[in-house]
Amino acid sequence: MTTLRLGVNVDHVATVRNARGGAVPDPTRAALLAIEAGADGITAHLREDRRHIHDDDMKRLKAAIAKPLNFEMAATEAMLDIALRIRPHACCLVPEKRTERTTEGGLDVVGQFRALKPFVAELGKAGVRVSMFIEPSGEALKASADLGAPVVELHTGAWCDALAHGDRAKADYEFGRLRVAAAQTPRLGLECHAGHGLDYESARVIAALPQVVELNIGHFLIGEAIFVGLAETVRRMRAAMDEGRAAAGAAR
Repeated sequence: MTTLRLGVNVDHVATVRNARGGAVPDPTRAALLAIEAGADGITAHLREDRRHIHDDDMKRLKAAIAKPLNFEMAATEAMLDIALRIRPHACCLVPEKRTERTTEGGLDVVGQFRALKPFVAELGKAGVRVSMFIEPSGEALKASADLGAPVVELHTGAWCDALAHGDRAKADYEFGRLRVAAAQTPRLGLECHAGHGLDYESARVIAALPQVVELNIGHFLIGEAIFVGLAETVRRMRAAMDEGRAAAGAAR
């Protein structure tokens, strides 16, 4: 079974910084610390309203880290221009609304297929790996493959929300959707990632899906870091993921 990678999202380090202004806490410092503690890559979402990550953060992250940088972005011309200048390792295309507190669901890759196609093509031509942040459905998977995206990231938010509310039936249903979607990715030639709302326990559980090769986690890690420090939080997450993957391998 393949090793499971951990991508750490540093958006909310910038959220804390922006609450007061100034330069601290610095998301680049957080990224370097996370990598030292075991992160395999760094994710940052440059939103239209710049509510957390700023343009300069993206440039500094690209220059400072030796691990892959995953640039989350809406499919707009302005964001495409920035991505083509920065040339991160990967760009994850996500839906974005000004009124949302956080990303509320997967990208409508079926309904927006024609609009998304030039973004995938331009980024791919520039040597940037494109990931589509999608709901765990067969239609979204097929559309992502037809767009030419090499990677999908399955939105785990509905499953994590059900777990948080103690709704076992809903959680089982949503995890079933994730399991089925992940199993379809090899046949479609897609690399499978997952993320949104994951904590230690949910990361341990989803790590058992052998097709998932990367988890992207942010809010939980930054929140836990307040109490135990970012390095310790990343190490604990890395351990939880490894335990889940190892247990699944032993059971096969």
